[in-house]
Amino acid sequence: MRALFLVTVLLSGTALFAQIDNRNVDLNLDPVEDDFSDPTGVELPAISQPTLTDLDPTFKPNATLDISDEKDKVDFSADDGLIDYTSNIVPKAFKKDKEAKEEYARDQYLGDVGTSGGFVMVKYRDHEFVDGDRIRVFCNGDVVQSDVSLGGAFRGFTLTLEPGLNKIVFQALNQGSSGPNTAELHVYNDKGQLISAAEWNLLTGHKAIIDVMKND
Repeated sequence: MRALFLVTVLLSGTALFAQIDNRNVDLNLDPVEDDFSDPTGVELPAISQPTLTDLDPTFKPNATLDISDEKDKVDFSADDGLIDYTSNIVPKAFKKDKEAKEEYARDQYLGDVGTSGGFVMVKYRDHEFVDGDRIRVFCNGDVVQSDVSLGGAFRGFTLTLEPGLNKIVFQALNQGSSGPNTAELHVYNDKGQLISAAEWNLLTGHKAIIDVMKND
C-alpha cells in the first residue's frame, strides 16, 4: 500500500514539472475593441487682422502738449532734504585767493613733530587758487629746494634727518597773481604715516617754519 502511494506521488510530480518546463506553449490573446476615435487636432479661434479704417470715432488723441504748464516743471533749486543747494559755487580754477592781509606779513610757526626714523617725506601744494605761488625750502640753514612752483597736486622731497633738531623753512618768493602765498603742508615719517599737516599764508619774503626732532 505504501509502495503504491509513493509511485503515485512520483508520477504526479513528473507531470507537473513537464508542464512548467514546456516552453512551446502557445499564448493566444483575444483582440480588444475600443471606442476611441482618431485625434483631430486643436482648433484655434479665428484672428481678425488689424485695420486702420475701423477706428473709434469717439477717440480724440491730445495732439498738443502745453510745456508752459508750471505744475509739470521740476524746481531743481528747491531743497529736497538731501543736499544743500547753492547757486554760487564755481570751479576752483576760477576762484581767487583770500585777501592779502597785513597779518600775513610775518613769519609763521607750524609746530614741531618727533620721529625715530631716518628721514621724512615733505609734501606741499597750493590749496587755494593756483596762481603761480613759488617757494624756497631750507633745512638747518641749507637750501634743499631753491625755487618751487606750487601746483594743485602734492609734490615734495625726501629729507634725511640729522640727530636732534631739524628746522625746515619755507620762504615765499612771491604771492602769485592774487592774494598771499598759500600752501598746504604734509609731513610723513619713514613708515608713510602722516605726522604733521598745516597751512600757511605768507606775503613775499616771509617764512613758514616747522621743527622735526629725530629721536634716538
